[in-house]
Amino acid sequence: MATFLYRLGRGAFRRRGLVALLWVALLFAAGFGAATASAPTSGSFSIPGTEAQKAFDVLDKKFPGMAADGATARIVVKAPAGSKIDDPKNKAEVEKIVSGLKDGPGKAQIASVADPYETHAVSQDGSTAYASVKYTVSGMELKDEARDALKDSGTAAQAAGLTVEIGGDALMTAPETGSGEIIGILIAAIVLVITFGSLVAAGLPLLTAIIGVGIGVSSITALANVLDLGSTTSTLAMMIGLAVGIDYALFIVSRYRVELAAGHERDEAAGRAAGTAGSAVVFAGLTVVIALVGLAVVNIPMLTKMGFAAAGTVVIAVLVALTLVPAILGFAGKKVLPAGKKSRLFGKGKGKGKGKPADAEPKANGGTRWARFVLRRPIMVLLVGVIGLGAIAIPASKLEMGLPDDGAQPVSTTQRKAYDLLSDGFGPGFNGPLMVVVDGDKKLADATEARIKGLEGVAAVMPPAPNEAGDASVITVIPKDRPSSVQTEDLVHTIRDGSGDDVLVTGATAMNIDFSQKMNDALLPYLALVVGLAFLLLMVVFRSVLVPLKAALGFLLSVVAALGAVVAVFQWGWLGSLFGVEQTGPIMSMMPIFMVGVVFGLAMDYEVFLVTRMREAYVHGERPGQAIVTGFQYSARVVVAAAVIMIAVFSGFIGASEQMIKMIGFGLAIAVLFDAFVVRMAIVPAVLALLGHKAWWLPRWLDRLLPNVDVEGESLRKHLEGSAGSSDGPDKDRELVNA
Repeated sequence: MATFLYRLGRGAFRRRGLVALLWVALLFAAGFGAATASAPTSGSFSIPGTEAQKAFDVLDKKFPGMAADGATARIVVKAPAGSKIDDPKNKAEVEKIVSGLKDGPGKAQIASVADPYETHAVSQDGSTAYASVKYTVSGMELKDEARDALKDSGTAAQAAGLTVEIGGDALMTAPETGSGEIIGILIAAIVLVITFGSLVAAGLPLLTAIIGVGIGVSSITALANVLDLGSTTSTLAMMIGLAVGIDYALFIVSRYRVELAAGHERDEAAGRAAGTAGSAVVFAGLTVVIALVGLAVVNIPMLTKMGFAAAGTVVIAVLVALTLVPAILGFAGKKVLPAGKKSRLFGKGKGKGKGKPADAEPKANGGTRWARFVLRRPIMVLLVGVIGLGAIAIPASKLEMGLPDDGAQPVSTTQRKAYDLLSDGFGPGFNGPLMVVVDGDKKLADATEARIKGLEGVAAVMPPAPNEAGDASVITVIPKDRPSSVQTEDLVHTIRDGSGDDVLVTGATAMNIDFSQKMNDALLPYLALVVGLAFLLLMVVFRSVLVPLKAALGFLLSVVAALGAVVAVFQWGWLGSLFGVEQTGPIMSMMPIFMVGVVFGLAMDYEVFLVTRMREAYVHGERPGQAIVTGFQYSARVVVAAAVIMIAVFSGFIGASEQMIKMIGFGLAIAVLFDAFVVRMAIVPAVLALLGHKAWWLPRWLDRLLPNVDVEGESLRKHLEGSAGSSDGPDKDRELVNA
């Protein structure tokens, strides 16, 4: 493979005009498709195999006009102090709200508006009432006029002195990340400038990453409605694509500069960079793709599509690194190097790859010094790293999972204010009513109602509402506790356990419970699949059993520590104000499996890039300890830069208005911090130092079975040796080995 990538990189360098033109054309084609496509929707959300989903299916069949999966809103109105909500003046204002929605703009998407005085949605103390609004489409599909009408519905009542707040998913919009992404990119640019000492070299990874992400996200937007991807799919693709796009280009450019320093011509250097670092890019990309595609194991269509879309963006990032980066290096010329090295490597007296410049052997750097320190004290470094991450991981043992509701919104939002008004006026359970679907006649519905009334934890039970045919009913149950509480979850299980197949519990609260359970059940199979496949892949890359095992165990340590940090910040509130966490609560139920998938793929990036350089040195004759030093000498600076860039990109999403995006951004950033700087830069060399030659052990029978992908470039070295003949001789070989 190294030889193929060498030819690909050198060919892209020589035909840089054509290659650049093709990528730009692809970018414009994807952009045109995105611009002409209709706006993406929220995508259909379903959880196959769960009771909540079965109940929705029954509702769609037995109550065809009900729009069970449509958006909902609750307009909560509180009377001024000293008056009641049913006073004639206040009642008139509330009725104006109801009639204004029924007859105003956006009424075409409204399925029903419930008058609180007809549905008895008035608190016992008479201070508060709420009007329920049901829409025919999801919150993301609401037209602006319908959403604006909802937001403005209480303006007149507020002017009259009433308090009006609106909750529900009808106000749901695409999450905003603010300026966080831009700040992340700016930090990445600064890191690249410091790393390369050249504005051109620093700008190249940013440019190519933006082109790759532009193609990926535009393609997702163009195909969103065709494939039912949903508007949030592009957020994950952009987050992952931008991070890996910068990193992959960074490794190619860095290796290109090393090859130039070894005295090779520019096209030869581009080919060698693609053949060596490019091989690492391919396998690093494969681990990310495996992790993202593996989300299909969860069997939730929305997650599967998000994973495949993000994986497609990663594939584009790999192709960009292997073709577009060498092409742009051809345009960059000597500007890709720091000013002090341009004259020495591009001067008039320079031969065509003959001899060796004075700076071909890099001097000892920070990576070299750190590697030697670890080699002197491997046990101490290993213990400090493992114990430190273990301590941070302790809060993960108290992990509570759920899906965020309006109670997790910032206290300044109308959704949160409406949530609090309902809790104060009616009880916390009114924010998460349960919908019990009875697939049977009136006798079964009445018996179900009577049984539920006698259960502990029930605040109120509404009479059964039958369909036109009389063969199905819906019973609304109000729990005593808030939607995300353990008591409400126990109530859902109690209702289900005491009912037959004809009585199903659904609604947003029950759907959240089923979703969380589905994610919990899928975590271990997903972990086994992803880690197992990646273990085999890394065994092929490193020709070792212990190195992939060490990589997998190190990942598990870093991801559990990251989950511990997430629990401490978002569930316990430690340093919450620093990260903009206004309300603590359960951790999003998809967070563990999401972190396992994404962080595993990204963690293996650093493993592949760092350890392949050690493997290369070891295969070419260096002793295990010296191979570790060589790997750090050439790769540590770049791996550190790549990690800082990825942390900066992910941290940019902490500024998002949506709690879910904020939590994902923090979790991924802290996981990369732990994995890159503690696991890969400290624990990995310490373990390799203790293992010595055993680290690269592979049974002979297994060595014969595994395909030889030649990541260390041995076949490429022989190919170049044969093509160069005696003119380049052993000096060339030593240059390739040392590079």
